[in-house]
Amino acid sequence: MRVLSLVLILLTSLFFTGIIIRTKSILSGRKGPGIMQPMKDILRSLRKSSVFSETTSLIFQLAPTVYLATILMAILFIPFGNDKGVISFNGDFVFFAYVLALGKFFMIIAALDTGSSFEGMGASREALYSMLVEPAFFILMGSFALLTGYTSFAGIFGALHFGSYISYGIGILASFVFITIALIENSRLPVDDPKTHLELTMVHEVMILDNSGFDLGLILYATNLKFAMYGAIIANFFLTPGYEWYYSIPIFTAVQLVFAVIVGTIESFSARFRMNHNPQFILMFTSISLLIFLGVLLMTGKII
Repeated sequence: MRVLSLVLILLTSLFFTGIIIRTKSILSGRKGPGIMQPMKDILRSLRKSSVFSETTSLIFQLAPTVYLATILMAILFIPFGNDKGVISFNGDFVFFAYVLALGKFFMIIAALDTGSSFEGMGASREALYSMLVEPAFFILMGSFALLTGYTSFAGIFGALHFGSYISYGIGILASFVFITIALIENSRLPVDDPKTHLELTMVHEVMILDNSGFDLGLILYATNLKFAMYGAIIANFFLTPGYEWYYSIPIFTAVQLVFAVIVGTIESFSARFRMNHNPQFILMFTSISLLIFLGVLLMTGKII
């Protein structure tokens, strides 16, 4: 059963972006494309050859593959309820974070490798946002490690049980923080807009201006996988009571569906922040993580 989480994430990733776009279409009163249209676009890109600028080196050619590979590696650590992920060890959530950071690092240096000032600008912004969101993740996971006494994803989610008002509040806040981390890491509204066409306000999109064909398809699919990966982490908050797999799979699917609808709703009713407001917005979630940490201290009796 260790591969069940991996299989479900891969399947969910096929529909995730399509559900987001469909939600936005419905809320704006438009017919919109079908749920599978984003995957059709990705498959069309994968069938094309990549074009490389003469100023780029081998780093630029390797970056999309490394980026996708690091996300797949990170997914191997995600458990499914009481079942461990394909890879599990003490402190694996630290390795999880820095495997993702490795992929982000390669995308950043690939953007710099193009020699474009615009792509360098986007790379610096992406690096800043990732750096600012990192404390929120580690404080959150450290809080749950303190609460459960385990330092692995499987141990934390296997021992995590909600039974009081404080614990339910912690679970809701943690889910909210993970949803926002997913939005920031995938460069979505309100931090970034994947549909913008003005280089001066672009972040992730300006980083991949020189990517095309097969490489662009890998990057776009990596975004789908990353969304489904964070959705799987959120789903584990609801799988901890130890349901059998035939109950857990529908719960997992429902959480992913709700997550996609929430993302689509946020993007439908929120505007993009000004660039100088993004750091303040991202740092706010570190404060929320500290609030969760305080709640854990109250639950464990560390403070009175």
